[in-house]
Amino acid sequence: MPSRSFLVPGGAVEIGTRPLIMGIVNASPNSFSDGGELRTLEDRVERARRLVADGADLIDVGGQSGVTNEPEIPAEVEAERVVPLVEALVAEGIAVSVDTYRPQVAGPALDAGASIVNDVSGLLYPEVAALCARAGAALVVMHTRTPPKVRRDDPELYDDVTADVVAFLRERIAVAGEQGLGAEHVIVDPGPDFAKTPAQTVAVLRDLDRVDALGRPVLLALSRKDFIGAITGRRPRERLAGTLAAIAALYGPPGRILRVHDVAAVRDLLDVLAVLRGEVELAPETVLAEDLRREPPGA
Repeated sequence: MPSRSFLVPGGAVEIGTRPLIMGIVNASPNSFSDGGELRTLEDRVERARRLVADGADLIDVGGQSGVTNEPEIPAEVEAERVVPLVEALVAEGIAVSVDTYRPQVAGPALDAGASIVNDVSGLLYPEVAALCARAGAALVVMHTRTPPKVRRDDPELYDDVTADVVAFLRERIAVAGEQGLGAEHVIVDPGPDFAKTPAQTVAVLRDLDRVDALGRPVLLALSRKDFIGAITGRRPRERLAGTLAAIAALYGPPGRILRVHDVAAVRDLLDVLAVLRGEVELAPETVLAEDLRREPPGA
């Protein structure tokens, strides 16, 4: 079973049976899922406010699109997009994760108040772990077998993809430790779609108990992913039903963090599942509010 907690500058973050919800705010103009619809800093801050109101526990902000086979943007451009957003959200009391793998971005973002670095490179630059150690922040370590911004779909890449994920993450946790970051600060991510075919991603997700055995909280970045598109034949913004199905199938054990675009829908899913599984009791006197029984006229 994964750990129920991880350490950030304010202390331990506990994750019970109900997962933490990490809402996504992209500060890049070419995100695969939202096409750069958030043009200004205020647009991005407002999106974060809405996600928190919908039930997000923290916000993951990124300044470089994950779209593959495109060149990296300069680190200073990424920092210019991310750091003001981190500062603005932290000033409003919102917990922030920064989606970056570069020290030149992670350092200023941590200085601005980010409490987590979400590194999708598999800790390509170990200095990122040292920066997290200095700040007392948490670090997400993700499995991948390609450099950032490079796509690899190779059905023959792994003999046992889950064994590779577990070995890689264990080794990267050790590298973070060599940089002074204790395992209690580390969150692991099996890396759906990263250097994996849809079938390889599914194989790992069916075998998450082996990832759980690392004893760290597990980030599940399932929202709108390619493997869901491959199963359903739908484009990113049409993958909500598939995303909810994946979350319902996988979120179970304590210690899960869900990185999602559609926070309100995920919150509703978790609320209903909690009642139907007997984790939360519905009071006998509960009735549906009259204004919720039907759509308003003209809606």
